[in-house]
Amino acid sequence: MNHSTVKPLSVHSLADMKQRGEKISCLTAYDASFSALIDHIGVDIMLVGDSLGMTIQGHGTTLPVTITDMVYHTRCVSHARQRAYVIADLPFMSYSTPVIAAKNAAKLMQLGGAQMVKLEGTRPDIVSFLVEQGVPVCGHLGLLPQHINQLGRYAVQGKNRIDAEKMIADALRLEQSGAALLVLECVPASLGKEISLQLGIPVIGIGAGVDCDGQVLVLQDMLNIGTGKRPRFSKDFMQHAVSIEAAISAYHEAVKQSLFPTLDHSF
Repeated sequence: MNHSTVKPLSVHSLADMKQRGEKISCLTAYDASFSALIDHIGVDIMLVGDSLGMTIQGHGTTLPVTITDMVYHTRCVSHARQRAYVIADLPFMSYSTPVIAAKNAAKLMQLGGAQMVKLEGTRPDIVSFLVEQGVPVCGHLGLLPQHINQLGRYAVQGKNRIDAEKMIADALRLEQSGAALLVLECVPASLGKEISLQLGIPVIGIGAGVDCDGQVLVLQDMLNIGTGKRPRFSKDFMQHAVSIEAAISAYHEAVKQSLFPTLDHSF
């Protein structure tokens, strides 16, 4: 990729990709070195996920991650990117009210350099308030890691029709509230397809089947260097790669050509 002529991606670039049927590739990133590498390969989105609670900090969940942690890692990532779109997670309890959400989103964008913030669950009041302030928002439905103490365990969501219908309605509400992107985690592939078809905004799947508009994985999982057990929906791209760069390239190409996820990585 010739970086002298690189144009940074915008929220419109991602919307255009959905419109023309081009798959969107996304990986988590938490530091400048990986940011530069992922960006150089041409991955479209880098998500600074609160998954850093596990991958970087060694916690068992995402709950201990603070907004200060998120700003620090987002800044590291955004400093090194040239083309990829940077999304940062609002961590647990950092968006309990619209005003608190706006203050923390401002930190991620002003101090961290994020271009969009992501929040979990159906909070149309918060999404619309952020959008009114000029903050692009990514929703997140399905398995919600910040709700792990309510859920009790990490499991596939939306398996029965009632739950699926509710998730479709929630997705439409988020879109109507002004969300410009949606992450769908750990849902049946058929539901991932249905939601992607119903929404005008791009839907990025993680364990949500190959028919979503794009895919995201946790970097450490796809390099098989995570501290915990690799989730079923992830794939070890290092297994047949000669280098980290080759593994990330293989993932990027597999997403672009709809070769990942396969049925083995879907529910």
